[in-house]
Amino acid sequence: MTLKSPELLLPAGSLDKMRAAYDFGADAIYAGQPRYSLRARNNEFRLEQIQQGIQEAHARGKKFFLTSNLLPHNDKVRTYLRDIEPIIAMRPDALIMADPGLIMMVREKWPEVDIHLSVQANTVNFMAVKFWQKVGLTRIILSRELSLDEIAKIRQECPDMELEVFVHGALCIAYSGRCLLSGYFNRRDPNQGTCTNACRWNYATQPAAVDPNTGEAIAVRMEGDFNFNQAQEDDHAAFAACGGGARHPLADQVYLLEEKERPGQLMPIMEDEHGTYIMNSKDLRAVEHVQRLVEIGVDSLKIEGRTKSQYYVSRTAQIYRRAIDDAVAGRPFNPELITELEGLSNRGYTAGFLERRPANDYQNYETGSSEARRSQFVGEVKAVQDGWAEVETKNRFAVGDMLEIIHPSGNRTLRLEQMLGLDGEPLQVASGSPLRVRIPLAGPAEGALLARML
Repeated sequence: MTLKSPELLLPAGSLDKMRAAYDFGADAIYAGQPRYSLRARNNEFRLEQIQQGIQEAHARGKKFFLTSNLLPHNDKVRTYLRDIEPIIAMRPDALIMADPGLIMMVREKWPEVDIHLSVQANTVNFMAVKFWQKVGLTRIILSRELSLDEIAKIRQECPDMELEVFVHGALCIAYSGRCLLSGYFNRRDPNQGTCTNACRWNYATQPAAVDPNTGEAIAVRMEGDFNFNQAQEDDHAAFAACGGGARHPLADQVYLLEEKERPGQLMPIMEDEHGTYIMNSKDLRAVEHVQRLVEIGVDSLKIEGRTKSQYYVSRTAQIYRRAIDDAVAGRPFNPELITELEGLSNRGYTAGFLERRPANDYQNYETGSSEARRSQFVGEVKAVQDGWAEVETKNRFAVGDMLEIIHPSGNRTLRLEQMLGLDGEPLQVASGSPLRVRIPLAGPAEGALLARML
């Protein structure tokens, strides 16, 4: 059986990241529309950059999708057609949208424009796919909450609809991004593009009492350190003493959270007998499931991360390109791809809902911050002359380190034997950004990324 190669779709938060994605194997990228995508922060794409990106993509035979998947309030509905019109004139390959009202407006005015249904629409069954197909959409980005078997069932029931599936990147604590945690804590609504990733902060917990006059949570001073686990045990013991059926004395206990980088700013959170509703999800990694997704006939494999670094974009594009090519060619899965992904900053990996596993596999209990394992991004080659590469440093590295040279033509490793400053002075250590140094580098190197092997 001849297997169809799915599209490899990468995120792009800037033109440089878009170019890196294409260089390292992406077939298409997605970038956000100003004001109307869910990455209003850290989005370098404005009208001029969108037009340039579309032109460059089409010159390379690649695709450029525009994300316009905000769930708008009335003020943005009124301005939407005005703001999307100049972008549609630039001829992106498709719009990625979530809101039915905006979809209806675009379909009525520009029926020829391809629309992909965003993961924000939370499509989890084949009848929903059929509904959107009747509306005229050309692709459905399936919810992250589906198993491989459920995806296969949708493919079987909807054989002539393009399907897209996320295979790598951050997971949300809500249905594919429909979260209010950031809005609750910071008044930055994730559904309006201003998520602060509040679920991933590092919190300390303090007990609190509710002021009967104001209803506000007030910190309760305690001698010594507050033991959250002991408080939970006491809470559950009180519940059992009540017979387990009636509400117990500590039900709906209020706690105050203090985030590591915001000392003194106490944020209330409720807890009842079912637990505290906040978690720090591990990151999605489905490279080991690419073979199955190819066999199912998924049309596009998508990587999350428009706010991630150029290094992240390049590495994930390169690794998933190899996984797709191996699957289509019938080669067995290469476990080295998993090892290479460990070199990226991550919060621990999970296959998410693709495989049904115990709930604690989805949650990162060990650490709440990114960890770089096995390698660390340390620099980017900006120019090459006479066998010397000028490197813009990103993190510390030194003479004697083992470096990996990451390049679209292939990766290689070397032991760094010499380093110079731009004025020719010998250096032993490049202390980190911002700094430019020169290192001897043979072979293809223009635009290469450097990683220090740990």
